[in-house]
Amino acid sequence: MASHHDHLMSPRTAAGRDGLAAIVARPDRAVIALDFDGTLAPIVPDPDQARAHPDAVAALAALAPRVASIAVITGRPAGVAVRHGGFAGVPGLEHLVVLGHYGAERWDAVTGTVHAPAPHPGVAAVRSELPGVLADLHLWHDTYVEEKGRAVAVHTRRASDPQGAFETLRRPLSDLAARHGLVVEPGRMVLELRPPGVDKGVALTEYVREIGAESVLYAGDDLGDLPAFAAVEKLRSDGVPGLLVAADTVITELAERADLVLDGPAAVVGLLRDLAR
Repeated sequence: MASHHDHLMSPRTAAGRDGLAAIVARPDRAVIALDFDGTLAPIVPDPDQARAHPDAVAALAALAPRVASIAVITGRPAGVAVRHGGFAGVPGLEHLVVLGHYGAERWDAVTGTVHAPAPHPGVAAVRSELPGVLADLHLWHDTYVEEKGRAVAVHTRRASDPQGAFETLRRPLSDLAARHGLVVEPGRMVLELRPPGVDKGVALTEYVREIGAESVLYAGDDLGDLPAFAAVEKLRSDGVPGLLVAADTVITELAERADLVLDGPAAVVGLLRDLAR
């Protein structure tokens, strides 16, 4: 059985090896960016029960003082990710930020406060119409609506036929979103309705520029992470080395584009530990 260390030291692409080399050579100029659900926290049927892997905070706290910044980039509200992650008031985590709602909100460990602009008015309109749409499709009892403040997500994991419910909902939810100026972002058995022009790629690019990072690592596990992968690829073409990590193999396109493919949050924690060393 290969150790995590073997994985860390051998990204399968030249670009990935260059990214890792740059991070290790000048860690104080590196941004380590991570998705939350499925990357730092195991996927669970009820999103409210999601918690960071038990060793994640210790691994992050060991790494954070050595790098320019650690950024957790998530579709969830920043405050929820902070609570579920256990990130508040941890010694060593002063260099951590949480970019919530795909970057629309930001929590800084230094101040412990969240900054956010006003929510898009379409979100409230969609929220009020959603129960009727789900009832018309006979999916009201088969779905779980997650309230995200700046977005609304409809989960089909608990349905008797999760994939069937997901496919049935795609078109009606896209139409509902479009009527109110929102877009639908599909994920693993979840469809999220949110404002356009906000994604993890935009959030990551702006943050890397803001702190003047000279290298970047991004780790994610779902379709919503593809824009962040694209952002790292663009940064690489602009001369900023980067390492792309797929937290698992579930989303084929993510695994195919990654420099390093891991086996779930425990392996991500192992990677963070190895980097800290």
